[in-house]
Amino acid sequence: MTRQIISTDQAPQAIGTYSQAIRTGNTVYLSGQIPLVPETMEMAQGDMRVQIHQVFSNLRAVAQAAGGSLADVAKLNVFLTDLAHFPLVNEVMAEYFSEPYPARAAVGVAALPKGAGVEMDAILEL
Repeated sequence: MTRQIISTDQAPQAIGTYSQAIRTGNTVYLSGQIPLVPETMEMAQGDMRVQIHQVFSNLRAVAQAAGGSLADVAKLNVFLTDLAHFPLVNEVMAEYFSEPYPARAAVGVAALPKGAGVEMDAILEL
């Protein structure tokens, strides 16, 4: 099966040896997104709510570049440096997703790139 690299300037450019997303058949694997603002490649300024919104915005941009949307997310992984923010993730997520919600995991981690408090990756089924 052929792999297609998905890339957009509407989401942060890769800051390592990875692609923003890879499409294989009807499945798209989105790399982890932290709250980087695409235009500046700097962290979004504001509280955790602002950071979570930026991550969903970044994921949405990559999903759209792949020909899909957040409605096509089958699996979402959420990584938080403080699990106390989990209820906030649920609250903000409800602004981007409707039922049926994707399968999801939420994992507490010690640290994330660039000092981010949140990172998410996703799998889309187109």
